[in-house]
Amino acid sequence: MKRIKTISRLFEQICGVLGSFLCIISGSFILLIESGGAQGISFLAILAIIGAFIGFISSYYVNKSSESAGVGFIVAAILVLIGTPHLAKLCSILLLIAGISALFRK
Repeated sequence: MKRIKTISRLFEQICGVLGSFLCIISGSFILLIESGGAQGISFLAILAIIGAFIGFISSYYVNKSSESAGVGFIVAAILVLIGTPHLAKLCSILLLIAGISALFRK
């Protein structure tokens, strides 16, 4: 009987969920204070929230297909980096670490 070696993807899931959660908070905060007069901010915040949902979906599918989840994490990191100016650095770094780890860890 052959042993099948499985790799735990808990690290990617934690980084993905944490980065996505922080991004939703940041995007919601930007939408909340959007009434300050800056035009175009709401579109960027919605773009960041879409990136966060892609991060959540990738966190769910990382155990099934780590390659597609890694690409999803990287796409989410780019959308988050474009969408939110301040907290985006931490969120996108967490999503990028999860994406690179999902792609290259065997």
